[in-house]
Amino acid sequence: MSYTETDKRAINTIRLLAIDAITRSNSGHAGAPMGLAPLAHILFTRITNFNPREPKWINRDRFVLSNGHACMLQYALLHLSGYDVSMEDLKRFRSLDSKTPGHPEPHATPGVEVTTGPLGQGFANAIGLAVAEKHLAAEFNQPGFDIIDNHVYCIFGDGCAMEGVASEAASAAGHLRLNNLIAFYDNNKITIDGSTSCAFTEDVAKRFQAYGWHTEVIEDADHDLQEIEAAIRRAHKVTDKPCLISLKTTIGFGFKRQGTGGVHSGPLAVDDIKALKITAGFDPEQTFVVPEDVEELYQKRAQEGIQKHKQWDDLLAQYSQKHTSAGSDLYRRIAGLLPEGLQKVLPTYSSIDKAIATRQTSGNVLNALQAVLPELLGGSADLTPSNNTRWPSAIDFQPPSIHLGDGNFGGRYIHYGVREHAMAAMMNGVAAYGTLIPTGGTFFNFTSYASGAIRLSALSRVRVIYIATHDSIGLGEDGPTHQPVETLAHFRAVPNLMVWRPADGNETSAAYYLAITSMETPSMMVLSRQNLPQLGNSTVEKAMRGGYVAADVEDGKARITLVSTGSEFCLCIDAALILRNEHGIQARVVSLPCWDVFDRQDKEYRMGVLPDGIPCLSVEVLSTYGWERYSHEQFGLNRFGASGAYKDVYKKFEFIPEGVVKRALATVEYYKDWPPRSPVSRAFQQWNET
Repeated sequence: MSYTETDKRAINTIRLLAIDAITRSNSGHAGAPMGLAPLAHILFTRITNFNPREPKWINRDRFVLSNGHACMLQYALLHLSGYDVSMEDLKRFRSLDSKTPGHPEPHATPGVEVTTGPLGQGFANAIGLAVAEKHLAAEFNQPGFDIIDNHVYCIFGDGCAMEGVASEAASAAGHLRLNNLIAFYDNNKITIDGSTSCAFTEDVAKRFQAYGWHTEVIEDADHDLQEIEAAIRRAHKVTDKPCLISLKTTIGFGFKRQGTGGVHSGPLAVDDIKALKITAGFDPEQTFVVPEDVEELYQKRAQEGIQKHKQWDDLLAQYSQKHTSAGSDLYRRIAGLLPEGLQKVLPTYSSIDKAIATRQTSGNVLNALQAVLPELLGGSADLTPSNNTRWPSAIDFQPPSIHLGDGNFGGRYIHYGVREHAMAAMMNGVAAYGTLIPTGGTFFNFTSYASGAIRLSALSRVRVIYIATHDSIGLGEDGPTHQPVETLAHFRAVPNLMVWRPADGNETSAAYYLAITSMETPSMMVLSRQNLPQLGNSTVEKAMRGGYVAADVEDGKARITLVSTGSEFCLCIDAALILRNEHGIQARVVSLPCWDVFDRQDKEYRMGVLPDGIPCLSVEVLSTYGWERYSHEQFGLNRFGASGAYKDVYKKFEFIPEGVVKRALATVEYYKDWPPRSPVSRAFQQWNET
């Protein structure tokens, strides 16, 4: 474990590349890259296995920089290691449309695994990556064939350590005994406000010990390279725990103001930079310099990774000859392909089928899919019986050593515990690993706890499926604390997130089919607690368009369109009958289970669903926010709910057929002398732009 002058030069090269890029952009965080450069150099030249020519090699080690503001550290490493991150890319740090954005994003930069920036998220993603590796290893490895055996390495700082999502995820990792995970705590005791002593004085290593982690402390991580590497090697030998290595580093190492809040993200003094370069043996007048011996050192490591990938390919080929079915399935998943005939297994319903809650039709779909989709990995945040997320034959994902029933790492159902935020963030990591499709359930109201991670699902373009049951005042007696009213509007506003609120079983099946087949889009299933009838005119194919006419009338005779979703749709069907039979008014009824998918349809189709000349009334027992895009008038709930039996609560707020009729009559009367344009007839559709 000897270290040479080239290693020291390489560490300084990482630091100075970060400084030069940040100085050039006049934006960024230099402090953490300065302190973490020794660890990062060791990881990328002596520890991690990767192939810069094929960044998506499935058995590569994963590296996550959870304190994503330090991303110039990662960009410098990717450049040195031979990834498609050029010196020009480093010079364009934080510039528009560059490969080096202000925080790491996987779709922007080859070699970045997950999107980090909001603190704690990357740490929880890393635990999801470790879960995925454990599951796939248990599923595919055979004697003599360790096809999946990579490690996950994660760096996090004081900010991540303070965030609740990281604490939730660390607790889960300790329970799951993920010994393939090594996390490095950058213990520099500085945040934006200055010394952490103003807000954070706990012993993080002891906290992680209580979670069930193996812990190591490096007292001088600025200089003691041998001990850093030795600690990692010791961590590799731990067989029953995740590992935390706490490194006491100096933020802004080498600057005059090192170790202070002034070097976290403050401006860099020109004289200070020149002095640092001179001390490191670099020309103070030159920028973006990589010494030849440093370049050769990193190229050598990259070649070693390329060779290891080739050896792995050969091993997988041998594996596939001996284990034909498993090998074929793994190749399929790596290629991102789905089994053929997936749509054929989706449950379908007719109007004569009994009324059941969409949380139950969701469970029926999951049970059907899991039999033909082995990459489906289910779970719930301690609400399994209520969410209907566990199929009857499911085996729990658990460490075999704790002897919980028949649980093992090959199990496909994860008990996330009461950890909604960690569940969502871990699911992002599972999806980012590749070859798996995670689902996770909670009550719709509690997705607000997880909203930070859900937003990153959409930004990261990962295929995760959120199952959100008990979607409205229809959950009844638990009252306003559990009844979401604003939550649907919130998530509908998130770009690249398909939000479904199906009205029956066919719409639920359609929602899952599009969720499974949309490779770069997360989905949210917003589902009822109460039973809903199966609709007479719904089909899976119709629902796949996001919106369709469920009850029409003869051309020219309709005087109003009622548009709705979920549990209120059947109210509109009943209201249309009352309008016709008691008031002589013909009403069209439209189901709009997914706004995002409906918006992708061509204008002719959308105009056919919501045509010109007919006033449109939306009906949804949630906030009316956003419905002006599809209706002229809105009947919703712009206040908190009430505690009581769900039918009583619906009646209190007039979400009954008669309540819909009253508002429909008022709408018809208001628009009788000036037929309106369709709400989808616009000069441009801002929400539909790429």
